[in-house]
Amino acid sequence: MAQQFSQERLRVRPSSREDAVVARAREYFERTLIQVGGKPVGSMAALKHPGRDGALNYDEVFLRDNVPVMLYLLLQGRHEIVRHFLEVCLDLQSSAYQTRGVFPTSFVEQDGKVLADYGQRSIGRITSVDASLWWPVLCWLYVRRSRDWEFGVSQKVQRGVQLLLDLVLHPTFEGTPVLFVPDCAFMIDRPMDVWGAPLEVEVLLFGCLRSCCQLMELAQKGNTSRLLDQRLLLTRAWQHDLRLFLLKHYWVTSKTLQVLRRRPTEQYGEHQYQNEFNVQPQVIPPWLQNWLEERGGYLIGNMRTGRPDFRFYSLGNALACLFGLVSAPQQRALFRLVLHNREHLMAQMPMRICHPPMEGDEWRDKTGSDPKNWPWSYHNGGHWPSLLWFLGGAILLHEQRHPSADVLLMGQMKAMLEECYWSQLNQLPRQQWAEYFDGPTGTWVGQQARTYQTWTIVGFLLLHHLLRVNPRDVTLLDINTP
Repeated sequence: MAQQFSQERLRVRPSSREDAVVARAREYFERTLIQVGGKPVGSMAALKHPGRDGALNYDEVFLRDNVPVMLYLLLQGRHEIVRHFLEVCLDLQSSAYQTRGVFPTSFVEQDGKVLADYGQRSIGRITSVDASLWWPVLCWLYVRRSRDWEFGVSQKVQRGVQLLLDLVLHPTFEGTPVLFVPDCAFMIDRPMDVWGAPLEVEVLLFGCLRSCCQLMELAQKGNTSRLLDQRLLLTRAWQHDLRLFLLKHYWVTSKTLQVLRRRPTEQYGEHQYQNEFNVQPQVIPPWLQNWLEERGGYLIGNMRTGRPDFRFYSLGNALACLFGLVSAPQQRALFRLVLHNREHLMAQMPMRICHPPMEGDEWRDKTGSDPKNWPWSYHNGGHWPSLLWFLGGAILLHEQRHPSADVLLMGQMKAMLEECYWSQLNQLPRQQWAEYFDGPTGTWVGQQARTYQTWTIVGFLLLHHLLRVNPRDVTLLDINTP
């Protein structure tokens, strides 16, 4: 298979149709924009397609799907749409007892009234967590890019930040600094045995806390509120503890696994413990040795008592680089791992959402025999073109921040990114900008994939902007820049 894949990879060639493809993608993007209150507010999840079920909710504005949309609008200087989006989300922030502070998963205007979904219309009726965690990140990036400081320090924004912090920093029965969530609570929106503290949610929590701190620091400059000072100190401390926790328990390399395999188990007491989660060496999967090679590293999918999830989740690892959760040397270790496992992660349609997929009895038991998540499909090892810009942004931001670090490695990553870009440019128009792709190499359009999917289109446009239009704009993605 490796030889066959290498031969296929050589067929990826630059296309003279690049300008035409980009122009058509921009045209599709403009058609995705919809209005609330008579003004553009964001993009629907997918353009309507003839023959599809009209009852689907792909005509709604999903906060998660609009992350690349808002970033692309900021790069275009269309700040007023981004501000309107942020304001509508603020107006819809939940005030119900159980979900107070939660931002909507999606919303839509019907008969002049804005209707929001907090999970009551989703499969499994699970409240989306990532939507709420993304809002402060988008708000901070908007304020910094547009220099709309007045909006950032406004009572409305600061109150929204405090309501969200009240929710995520609320005391629980768990002593760790992570945020515990059920299955289906984020982009992995079908049962995939990700309950607990999944990587993507925890990295987003880190980015959320960092962005909340940036917004509160703005308000602190002209405010002597002791309550604000205390909340800022608490949020900084939580962010610091969360980062240390994730680097200690989620980051693995060949060396850390050697230590993990030889740690004692069944340890009691408060002091001098080395194995807090009582992880037995037998749970380390055999595929990890070749996956990591000698100098690779990544953040595992989850850490639970006795049950670490060693699956690789692309979005959580890419965001950890963008948000600065992992250090520069760790980012390069992650890049080496991606290069080493390019056959699995990139294949024909970059890039795979998680690896390896669950199969057989494991798939039946842990997904409930979910036909959408059969092996190598959807979130169970499917390939999502919308994920490539996250990794591309991480590569380009690292190169800009550390131009002289491991030039050979970064050259290889840039070359790989370029090939992946051309692969998408050649395939996505023919495949009608599909949502996801099936199979071990991502060759087939997903069995239940929507076509003309917004974040597929906008993800491609974002990567095109960062590679072709203005590479320096990648600094927009850096939440740590004041």
